This record gives sequence, structure tokens and C-alpha cells, in this order.
Amino acid sequence: MADIFTTEHKKRPLVIIAGPTATGKTFTSVELAKRMGGSIISADSMQVYRGMDIGSAKVTEEEMQGISHYLIDVADPSDPWNVVRFQAEAREAAEEICGAGRLPFLVGGTGFYIQALLYGIDFTEMDADTDCRTAMEQEAENGGAQALYQRLQEVDPEAAQAIHPNNVKRIIRALEFAQKSGGLRISEHNRSEHMRAPAYDAVFFVFTMDRAELYQRIDARVDRMMEKGLVEEVKRLKEQGLTAEDVSMQGIGYRQILRALDGEYPMEEAVRLIKRDSRRFAKRQLTWFRRERNVTWIDLDEFSCPEALVDHMEREIRRRLDL
Repeated sequence: MADIFTTEHKKRPLVIIAGPTATGKTFTSVELAKRMGGSIISADSMQVYRGMDIGSAKVTEEEMQGISHYLIDVADPSDPWNVVRFQAEAREAAEEICGAGRLPFLVGGTGFYIQALLYGIDFTEMDADTDCRTAMEQEAENGGAQALYQRLQEVDPEAAQAIHPNNVKRIIRALEFAQKSGGLRISEHNRSEHMRAPAYDAVFFVFTMDRAELYQRIDARVDRMMEKGLVEEVKRLKEQGLTAEDVSMQGIGYRQILRALDGEYPMEEAVRLIKRDSRRFAKRQLTWFRRERNVTWIDLDEFSCPEALVDHMEREIRRRLDL
């Protein structure tokens, strides 16, 4: 293992395990890390938040089986977490893992986060606070979020298609970029950044499976979340002062329960919406990863058991990284 960390290698190794929710990424990554002397970096935009455990399906200490996990419970729900912060901290984690002679595994379903680390995307042009951003934030607070989204559809249809209409933060970032760059679309910028050579010697796996079976898994996971106390978790967060305006509370599961608690609809409707939105999110995740380069797709239906899957992936990692 140590040979891959010598100065003869220009790039650090990185194993990426991605794919939609409820496909078993956690179990698989832990088993591989145990076998191959690895540590895991979470590429999940919700598991970073402390106290948001059930709705994020956060990996438990028992599931970790002694394997070090990074970027879990590193932010308060009121903290301004974003892809820029993720990139910086994930890069630092990868260096620390490699420096210890271990193999870093980047695991999760947030495709933009994975891209940010893998390709070293430059966010400096978009990172500074500006007057135009403040003005758009005020417009959104005054009920103009839909108008902002319609404006983005006109300015950058491709970016609008990739951004949820309720994700005000990303809508504003895309509009701001177009203004600051003199008309350059953020989708064009991201595409050019994506064409960079990877910053790591990466083995990139994406899980897929029969769509109907995936949706059944997602529905069952939501039912388990409700049984484990998702409503109580959201109540506690609400009591701490968190609202729908907080980025953390805009995650699937949290926003629907919060609205039910606010009396917008019955809790049964919240559960239905969580399942529906989770299925839609899984579909968007698969669409995102199909645009990725140099991906090894793993059809879970082709493996008789989880151990067979882990055996196959271990062989592929060792072959690709010459371990």
C-alpha cells in the first residue's frame, strides 16, 4: 500500500463510491476500507450537521466498525455550510489520510461535492459577497424567489434545470455569477472546470439498480426514519430556533416535516412528500452521474450478495491503483 504514496506518484489516490440514496454505499465502503487500510470522507451535504441524524440517514458508530470517517458532524445546523467549505475540508482530509499511508474513500451522493474535490473546481469567482447578492436575497425574502428562478431560466436554462426552484441560495449564486462575469453562464463555467484533468488518481464507482427496487428501498427507508423518531428530531431542531430559511432545514425530510409541524398539511402528507421527493432526488442523482467521465457503473442486481460486490470492487481498485 505504501508504494502509492511515494513521490513517484504525481497524484494522490482516491476511491469514489457514489450513487443514489438507499443503495448500500455505507456498508460497502466500510467493508472495503477494512480490507484495504482505508478511511472514509463523507460526500453528503446533510451528514455534516450535528443533531441531524435520522433524516440524513447518518452513518452510526456501530456501522463505522472502527473506520475513521471525516466530514460527519462538523457543523451546527445554523452554520453556513457550502461546497466551497466542503472542498477545502475534504482536500485537507484526503491529505491527512494519505499522509498516514491509508487509502481515502470519498463516499456519498452529492455529485457537486464529488466534482469539486475530484477536479479541484475553482470557486473564487463566485465566493465573494456582493451588493447584487444581498439585493437578490432581500428580493427572495420578500416573496420573489419564483421570480428569481424564472430569471435564471432565461439567463441560464441549463443551470435552472439542474437547480431545484426552492434552492434560493444556488439560484442567487448562478444569477450573481452571470452578472459578475459579464454574461458567462455558470453552467458553462462548471462545464469548463469539469473538463480539467482530475486532481487525484481516482477510481470512480457509481451504484445503480432496478428502478422499482430502488424506489421500494427508498420508501422503506423513509418508514424506518419515521419509526426512529424523525418528527421528534425536527421538533427539537425547531425548538432550537431553526426555520425553513436555514439551509440545513431545506434537506429532504426536514422541510416536509417542518411544514407539517407548522400546520401546512397533515403528517401523513409529509411522509408521502418525503417519499416522492426522495425518489425524484434519486433520479436526479443518476442523471448527474451519467454526465461524469471515467465512471465504473456497478449494477447491484448483478451480484448475489454484498460480499460478492465487495470482492469485485476490491479487485478492481487493486488493479487500477496497482496495489
